[in-house]
Amino acid sequence: MRIKKGDNVEIIAGKDKGKRGKVIRVNAVNDQVVVEGANLRIKHTRPKRDGEKGQRIEFPAALHVSNVMAIDPSSSKRTRIGYQCLADGKKIRISKKSKQEL
Repeated sequence: MRIKKGDNVEIIAGKDKGKRGKVIRVNAVNDQVVVEGANLRIKHTRPKRDGEKGQRIEFPAALHVSNVMAIDPSSSKRTRIGYQCLADGKKIRISKKSKQEL
């Protein structure tokens, strides 16, 4: 999976199309990512003690990785991610548009 935790991404499909955010969590087994402030769901919780009230907790749910694209750091437009091998043998991720490191 080319998207990593901490990447800035834009959602390209679904109800939150066009929203941008930072990747909070990555689930590589299911090819899913959780984006900050997008795909918000509400979870209802019961009161645990007497006198306590139930709550509605809003949290970001997972999206499939095919529904997000990385954002180019220089132009702040959507871009694909590629890889480049350096002379010292390190492999880095680069933006396909600007050829800059992500």
